[in-house]
Amino acid sequence: MTAVLDVTTDTVADESVAEVPTASWLARAGAFAIDVVLGLAVIATMAVLTVPAPQRGWLWWVFTGAAVLVFILMAVNRLLLPTMIGWSLGRAVFGIAVRKRDGSPVGLTRLAARDLAHLLDTAALFVGWLWPLWDRRGRTFADLMLGTEVHKVDAPQRDTRRLAAVVLIAATVLCAVGVGLGYLVVYRPAKAVDAARAQIAVQGPRIVEQMLNYDVDTLQQDFSHAQSLTTDAYKPQLIAQQQAVQKGGATKNQYYAVSSAVLSATQDRASMLVALQGQRGADVNTLKFITATVRVDFEKSRDGQWRVSNLTVLKKPQLGQAGQ
Repeated sequence: MTAVLDVTTDTVADESVAEVPTASWLARAGAFAIDVVLGLAVIATMAVLTVPAPQRGWLWWVFTGAAVLVFILMAVNRLLLPTMIGWSLGRAVFGIAVRKRDGSPVGLTRLAARDLAHLLDTAALFVGWLWPLWDRRGRTFADLMLGTEVHKVDAPQRDTRRLAAVVLIAATVLCAVGVGLGYLVVYRPAKAVDAARAQIAVQGPRIVEQMLNYDVDTLQQDFSHAQSLTTDAYKPQLIAQQQAVQKGGATKNQYYAVSSAVLSATQDRASMLVALQGQRGADVNTLKFITATVRVDFEKSRDGQWRVSNLTVLKKPQLGQAGQ
């Protein structure tokens, strides 16, 4: 009689465990999307934005801090809240909860181990995530390892869907703000620098040619044009050089930029090396070939035009007789 009663009791216990309803795969996927995927999307966005941001700059710290904060909030929602109030946000929305097979609550340690074991579900080509579709108790590999199940439970009384909507909006706004900051502080200035580099690569040699070229017949006009190509700070130095040319007996001076290289560039400043060749003299019989190498600094004026702010001769003009 005792044996019969024991068997009957065990059978009833097994049936009571088996009767605990498990959650559907779609409900679990929806809860996972709210609890994990949403946060991972924000973290991934912040991680991508840190790449072009100046390392250890204020914007880099903003993006990194936002990613860390979201990770902490995910951990609190996913691990602490279920042990404190029985819910994570996503599971509350869909009325499901992680339980032991007998329906008893799961502690923090097992929840953390279960989330870590989900790496196995992912490593197995995501088969572990699909395993609940044909497992009798709807378990993933992580559930099988930790002895857990996801059960249907009564949803909490508070409006969790509204809270989930707020979290979704907040995550979207955070990503949008991050992308906006990245565009305004990193991407747009970088594009402006690229544009400035391209401009000075084309315009810089032409500006240097015009500033150094003059003809004795149009000397004053050429000097005035050269002065218009410089900044106010550099103009007195150029004028002094022009006066020295006049006192030494000006002649025709014709330079051509044969090669150049941009050394540095920002949105409104640039430096470049220019190799020059040309000829000096108005008489064919006394014409001399000239070569020189200069470093030129440029600044962009308020009207958007590049002006020479400094010119340093690195290799002084070398003279050679025509026909040599």
